[in-house]
Amino acid sequence: MTVQVLYEDNHLLVVVKPPDIPVQEDDSGALDLLRMLKAYIKEKYQKPGNVFLGLVHRLDRRVGGVMVFARTSKAAARLSEQIRQRSTDKQYLAVVTGCPQNPRGRLTDYLLKDTRTNTVSVVPPNTPEAKEAILDYEVIQTQGDFSLVRIHLLTGRAHQIRVQMAHMGTPLYGDAKYSGVRVPPETPLALWANTLSFNHPISKESMTFQSLPPEHYPWSLFRWD
Repeated sequence: MTVQVLYEDNHLLVVVKPPDIPVQEDDSGALDLLRMLKAYIKEKYQKPGNVFLGLVHRLDRRVGGVMVFARTSKAAARLSEQIRQRSTDKQYLAVVTGCPQNPRGRLTDYLLKDTRTNTVSVVPPNTPEAKEAILDYEVIQTQGDFSLVRIHLLTGRAHQIRVQMAHMGTPLYGDAKYSGVRVPPETPLALWANTLSFNHPISKESMTFQSLPPEHYPWSLFRWD
């Protein structure tokens, strides 16, 4: 599998994650993105021994789009600190079923993860171990039963976008886990990490990277010009 590289230097590697591959090794045993990129660096730069590549954020297995990896421990620490301080900017595109009642808005919920089932649910704010989840959304286009939505993620909780959009009544296309609708297993999840902005961990330069979703259905319902 070929992974598109958007940017690389001695400190960073920015790529477009293909959907349906895990970011790091999991129980499935499938080839993961982290191992693929380490092999890429090892071959390109003729690196002896183990290759360092720091994983500073994640995308769900079924989600594609822009990701940044750190090529040094210093870069990893500084990028992780930016993420903790919420000074990075993450924007997603999603195709949802239906259309939100308001064309734009902010969703604030409390989420609780069940590690046994790997599912997340919206719970009351005082629930033990629940975490606050915040996102802003804006409807870009609507075509028939579907809407294209831009989502600005303000917190980084597991399955956050999928759970919050479903809780609002507009679940993501292809999301059998949270939509309550059975879909064929090969159906793509219409969620894409479209834009990632951060400061270079060494030069402090402001950097922004973008990637558009694939052209297949349901993304093909919408115009991008």
